[in-house]
Amino acid sequence: MMNMNEAKQIRIEEYLHSLGYSPVRQQGGSLWYNSPFRDEQEPSFKVNTERNLWYDFGAGKGGNIIALAQELYASDSLPYLLERIREQAQNVRPVSFSFGKQPLSKPSFRQLEVVPLSSPALYAYLRQRGINTELAKRECREVRYLTGETPYYAIGFPNRSGGYEIRNKHFKGCIAPKDITHIRQSESKEACYIFEGFMDYLSFLTLRLERCPDRPELDGQDYIVLNSTSNAHWAVTGASTVSSTTTKREWKLFRNCGRNTGCASGTRRTYTEATTT
Repeated sequence: MMNMNEAKQIRIEEYLHSLGYSPVRQQGGSLWYNSPFRDEQEPSFKVNTERNLWYDFGAGKGGNIIALAQELYASDSLPYLLERIREQAQNVRPVSFSFGKQPLSKPSFRQLEVVPLSSPALYAYLRQRGINTELAKRECREVRYLTGETPYYAIGFPNRSGGYEIRNKHFKGCIAPKDITHIRQSESKEACYIFEGFMDYLSFLTLRLERCPDRPELDGQDYIVLNSTSNAHWAVTGASTVSSTTTKREWKLFRNCGRNTGCASGTRRTYTEATTT
């Protein structure tokens, strides 16, 4: 079992490289990356190689390799994070970066393949999260890809621009472009439920089926999944379509949905949006 001191000895830039992330540029003792947490054109993720610390200016978060693992693996459990770091450490190698005229960074995901969700390991992960696998199979895809020369697979949740949020037991990331996911019903609805992430959305659907078996239908409202808090400005404006007809809409924000927590919701708000006739 790896301990905290052993984990902190791992160079963050080498750990990121083992996951397929390469820096875009170097400034003094700092390496700048496109953030591993979202899609972006200008790098906002800095690794201080002298102090072996990172900081993401877009998210306002930073710290050591354990703090990085918290974000990558979406967990606050120290034993779990140390185990994930230990598993990945076998792929960590000393690395040097060149910033000449060659491309500054290579794509993190290569040979991308999107297929129906079928992996037993991904199903086991969903069950561990308390999520109904039949619902997940309907809403998600299985994404297969190479990082470096190593094949991986993950749950893929599509957004409206053709990108995917990807998640498995060991990794949380995004395949560009980053955008919201908007699930519209066939008929215009008066309510729209908004979720921060797709696991919140899947947990909500699962809890709804379990707690309201006499009302199994899930199409009573539209849904928006932000896929990042930086997409919050699209929560209302992104739901609009061109038309001269307007309808009162009520939206409700759900965060931290799960079997143990239920669904903690924010304030209901009413707005007027354009809808098709």
